[in-house]
Amino acid sequence: MDQKSLATDKLFTNQDLFKLFLPVIIEQFLEYLVGLADSIMVAHIGESAVSGVSLVDFVMALLISLFAALSTGGAVIAGQYMGRKQMEESREAANQLVWFSGAISVIIMVIIYLGKPLILNGVFGQITDEVRRDANTYLMITGISIPFLALYNAGAAIFRTMGNSKLPMNVMLYMNIAHAVGNAILIYGFHFGVEGVAIPTLILRIAAAVIIITLALNKKQSIYIKKSLKHKFNWSMLKRILDIGVPYGLENGLFYLGRIMVLSLVATFGTAAIAANAVSGTIVMFQVLPGMAIGLGLTVVISRCVGAGNYEQAKYYTKKVMGIVYAAHVVSCAVVLALLPSILRLYGISETATSLTTKIVWYHGAFMVAIWPLAYTLPVIFRAAGDAKFPMIVGTLTMIFCRIALAYLLSIYFDMGMFGTWVAMFIDWIVKAIIFIYRYISGKWTEFHAI
Repeated sequence: MDQKSLATDKLFTNQDLFKLFLPVIIEQFLEYLVGLADSIMVAHIGESAVSGVSLVDFVMALLISLFAALSTGGAVIAGQYMGRKQMEESREAANQLVWFSGAISVIIMVIIYLGKPLILNGVFGQITDEVRRDANTYLMITGISIPFLALYNAGAAIFRTMGNSKLPMNVMLYMNIAHAVGNAILIYGFHFGVEGVAIPTLILRIAAAVIIITLALNKKQSIYIKKSLKHKFNWSMLKRILDIGVPYGLENGLFYLGRIMVLSLVATFGTAAIAANAVSGTIVMFQVLPGMAIGLGLTVVISRCVGAGNYEQAKYYTKKVMGIVYAAHVVSCAVVLALLPSILRLYGISETATSLTTKIVWYHGAFMVAIWPLAYTLPVIFRAAGDAKFPMIVGTLTMIFCRIALAYLLSIYFDMGMFGTWVAMFIDWIVKAIIFIYRYISGKWTEFHAI
């Protein structure tokens, strides 16, 4: 397809991309903004509370990433069927996604509660009794929300697949406002400890899931969920979803498990290092936010192109969206760095933790602008085309040899301390970027078929 044909027969106009990407960016921004507000409010309780909540949030982030991966699998399959104009199959993919997500998340919730002693005493490593106590309280309350996180992710993926990313944004807007208000009332008004953050988190996750699943039952939409308490799993459809979701889920799971292993290393450098790592982790998410959000929308775009058998448009949108991601990251990093001193004053953490956080955020911003899109936007293209195993293999190997092995090497043997764990992450990005650029140019990703 030549450029003239592309201009007249585009599957997505600039306006379509704008309507798809902007609400997802806003939704993700609101989610991270509440996370930032949470961590600032928790800092009001004390550094042990910051550390305890952040440690559990890593575990919850692991689970959210698994549910997001499963939802991505559903979105890719439903999107490819939409590209082929096979709407009944697209609806079936959505229905199977919701039921399977709900079932598997209940099992995961039970495992988390049964494995709580191992998580607190084994996985988190050497932490103080105060940090362990706060982590235990937070996990006991927020663990109940696990199935609702899964259902929300599935519901949001369904609406994005239809090109309606505005609805999940609105749900997240109202839920996050209520969340922040609830936190402020319980922490500052009733002087709750960690419970003041955990209780509103639980309530709002339940509410968000109920709202989005209820809206997904509307038969007036092109994709909807069937109203029935009886369900028969369609294993052939689930296999297609899981062929995308499982490799991506394993990649995400290993990514977060690797981070948790690195957390055990970070914990050995003291409470100030744990606090700096936690605060840095929250702040830098605002730098990476546009790329992560656009990736969710890009899955829809590429899956539709591939479903329609139009790889030239898939390549066209890859280049176009990659440019958007780079531009958005320049803006997000500049804004975060400009606001950094003010944000750190709000936290009120120790001078040592503040200095270390500042250093991490500046280095992270520099590598974000230069490398991140190549390491994390290109794999979105591969998965949406059905090439999910390759990013998983690359992600697993770089996690083991860069994120984990290098983290220990740089932190301990090169005496870089906790900052060495972040340097190892930057090296991981560089290695991934080189491999994924080669994969994209080779065109191997166009040879896969998900449906």
